[in-house]
Amino acid sequence: MSQAWDHDPETGEILEGKQPNLSEYSVSEISHALKRTLEDRFGHVRVRGEISGFRGPHSSGHCYFSIKDEGAKLDAVVWRGTFSKLRGKLQEGLEVIATGKITSYPGKSSYQIVIENVETAGIGALMALLEERKRKLAAEGLFDQARKKPIPYLPRVIGVVTSPTGAVIRDILHRLNDRFPRHVMVWPVRVQGETAAAEVAAAIAGFNAMAVKPDVLIVARGGGSLEDLWGFNEEIVVRAVAASVIPLISAVGHETDTTLIDFVSDLRAPTPTAAAEHVVPVRADLVERVAKLDARLSGGLWRGLEDSKRTVRNLARALPKPDEILALARQRHDAAAGRLSQALRANTQLHRSGFERVAGRLSLKPQQQQIARASKSLERLSRTAARAVRVILERRRQALESQGKLFDSLNHKSVLRRGFALVKDMNGNLIRTAASVVPGQRMEIEFADGTVKAKEDSGPKQGSLF
Repeated sequence: MSQAWDHDPETGEILEGKQPNLSEYSVSEISHALKRTLEDRFGHVRVRGEISGFRGPHSSGHCYFSIKDEGAKLDAVVWRGTFSKLRGKLQEGLEVIATGKITSYPGKSSYQIVIENVETAGIGALMALLEERKRKLAAEGLFDQARKKPIPYLPRVIGVVTSPTGAVIRDILHRLNDRFPRHVMVWPVRVQGETAAAEVAAAIAGFNAMAVKPDVLIVARGGGSLEDLWGFNEEIVVRAVAASVIPLISAVGHETDTTLIDFVSDLRAPTPTAAAEHVVPVRADLVERVAKLDARLSGGLWRGLEDSKRTVRNLARALPKPDEILALARQRHDAAAGRLSQALRANTQLHRSGFERVAGRLSLKPQQQQIARASKSLERLSRTAARAVRVILERRRQALESQGKLFDSLNHKSVLRRGFALVKDMNGNLIRTAASVVPGQRMEIEFADGTVKAKEDSGPKQGSLF
């Protein structure tokens, strides 16, 4: 049977000499009574402190950690359903303001806060965490300029990682259509909240895993606070960008916003619209530039042809006239032909005289035989000489014809026969340009079949025959 002791109602001290009169409680009753007292007394509270012992969600989906300051530590729990809705990011060592309900856990005789919302305690805490992470990743070489890839000048396919419903994707598509329409592939992701970092990293890895990859990627989001942009400071996103084989442009926030993805990307654009301007040129400017280059190419080719023509004309003037080239060969041919006939007659006469001298010293029959043999030999020599003469004459004839064809090809009259004409002044000098003709000047125009006279009477480009 329980006993109760008298006690002073003001001090709570047990009065001596009195019988105990306190009620007796079980451990569970005391624990639940304390739980109700804590919950009734404190209800919802806001607690400021540093996250300690954070290891991420438990296998059950709940999170267990502590919030501490310089003098105390408070256990904290975030239920699974609440954790997925938290706006603030839970991180070891991060100073936060947690809103929740103070309660106790009877199984451990301890009290704790059941967190319903988390806010970053201050911009300074986030900035300190950001700088620490930046130093760590920079030390690994992820921000080195040497590893950055060039952005293609005119990509065929552009991949965009962003929210499919915001103004960002509309701005990018509108700017691309204005400058140079390209095929765009959009990988929709959340750009804010607890799952944003994981979705962005998965999208970058997904584009890189495609069999036919985009030529360039744009990771884009509109402006916001440091907390709103925090997903692009997460290590998982930075490492996904570093591992991308596709050149990547970061376009997160406004021009004054900076996130860690800006340091690891191949190019940082101040805004999503600026990213679209970086990735494609203006089509009209490109067409104009190509047209100018085409005009320069055509002009260069035309000037090259004109220079070649002038060079050929100058070389042609330096060549001797065809008649002069053929004259010496003709003379040599005629002289050789004349000497050959005389030499044949002289040679025949010489042999005949020799035969006759020998015949006088021989008897008639042997002489006749010797004369017959000599005659046959003479006939063979004559036939051989005649064939040699014909061969030589044929070769000289062919050479002469070849020289004649060369003469015809170089002779200006062959050009006249194709419909051209030579214009000369009255002194026989060539007139090469219309600008050199003076009013009233008399000229001779040589055609293939004759020459006519003309007089200029209406300007440098018109004339009349007289």
